[in-house]
Amino acid sequence: MSERSVSKQATEKRWYTVHAPEQFDREPLGDTPADEPDKVLGRTIETTLGDLTNDASENNTKLTFKISDVGSDAAYTDFVKHELTRDYLRSLVRRGASKVEAYVTVLTTDDYRVQIQPVAFTTKKADHSQEKAIRRTMIDLVQEAAEDRTFADLVDSIVEGRLSSAIYGEAKTIYPLRRVEIQKTTLEASPEEVAAEEETAVDVDEEEVEV
Repeated sequence: MSERSVSKQATEKRWYTVHAPEQFDREPLGDTPADEPDKVLGRTIETTLGDLTNDASENNTKLTFKISDVGSDAAYTDFVKHELTRDYLRSLVRRGASKVEAYVTVLTTDDYRVQIQPVAFTTKKADHSQEKAIRRTMIDLVQEAAEDRTFADLVDSIVEGRLSSAIYGEAKTIYPLRRVEIQKTTLEASPEEVAAEEETAVDVDEEEVEV
């Protein structure tokens, strides 16, 4: 066998079909090539909820997944981010009305750390105290949602709109609302990363005590 043939075999790439997480029914997301399975790990795949559900009305919701496991011809992913498109968010803004945002970092029951960004759009201009009360309600309900949900369940409640509906139901009593959305959800740390951070923090505290 010639050196050229050996070289060609060594660099020959295999295609892996990438699948969404189990909570998204392992839907195929596309294919990715690699000459070694390990090189597939860590790659990110972006799609829309509309592509997963075959519903064009959901194309304003972007989803990002990261490959975490590889089989003989398939790659499996974990959820890492959910985000509404800028065009869609801009379409919700009205002159003379308020846009109230919040940034909430929570820990799920299975120790995933997630940042969630809810946003509320009022029908008219709310005053400062009303905006503050709406923001407080959003923060409280996001925190409550995480307290009794696993990471997968929390993501489901966000993607399916249940969390935003719950916020709308509570916050509209403060001031009339036109819309509430979760504009972005980001996985900040896995349980292993959270545990490692906590261990590091304990070590630092012990060193400070010794000093």
